[in-house]
Amino acid sequence: MQFFDIVLFALIAIFLVLRLRNVLGNRDGHEGGYGDRFNRERDEHGEAQDDNGNVIELPNARAPDAASSSETQIGTPAEPEEELPDGPLGEGIRAIRQFDDSFSPDEFVGGARMAFEMILNAYAEGDTKTLKNLLSTEVFAGFEHAINDREAEGQTLQETLVGISKAEVVEAHIDGRDAHVTVKFVSEQISALMDSDGSVVDGDPTKVVEATDFWTFSRATKSRDPNWTLVGTGSLD
Repeated sequence: MQFFDIVLFALIAIFLVLRLRNVLGNRDGHEGGYGDRFNRERDEHGEAQDDNGNVIELPNARAPDAASSSETQIGTPAEPEEELPDGPLGEGIRAIRQFDDSFSPDEFVGGARMAFEMILNAYAEGDTKTLKNLLSTEVFAGFEHAINDREAEGQTLQETLVGISKAEVVEAHIDGRDAHVTVKFVSEQISALMDSDGSVVDGDPTKVVEATDFWTFSRATKSRDPNWTLVGTGSLD
């Protein structure tokens, strides 16, 4: 019975990774003027570097030629159009829809929430195998460096995502041939860095704190690949 449970959990884990790989892409770069909390450990070791892409494919993304009928051509959404905000955000979403008529901010946020949780958990657990499947080469190198630093110091990171209280698209625009979308996450987390003796080096393992993060995703508008890549991470802290 225990063997069956192990096989079942393994299949579920593989399904989630494959689903996220379909929701995330691969691209380099950095968007937004927010601080990057994922680079803090590297900064403390004197090796700060610019934010670069992570990866995420989002549920609404599809190849430009994926439509199977004349009713689902560019400019003619198959679903009733969502009410879009006024100002630059609404204009940016409309610009993206010129290249992908199926783009839906609500569906995009749904995929981004999944990626947010999986990447946070993998980073805390030092799961480089999972991270390598989800991040661009440059971003993975930064995460791997921070994980290696922790392990060299005999430290462990206890990170619990209690919940995401809010996730919304706050920026969207076309830059050259690339579409960019920034999602704001407001979440409750428990985070603590522990040394080899179990003493707290940073954070508090008993305290739930609210964190505000901004993740920017990008996708080449002319690409047949529907995947989006996380190209920037930042926070207000």
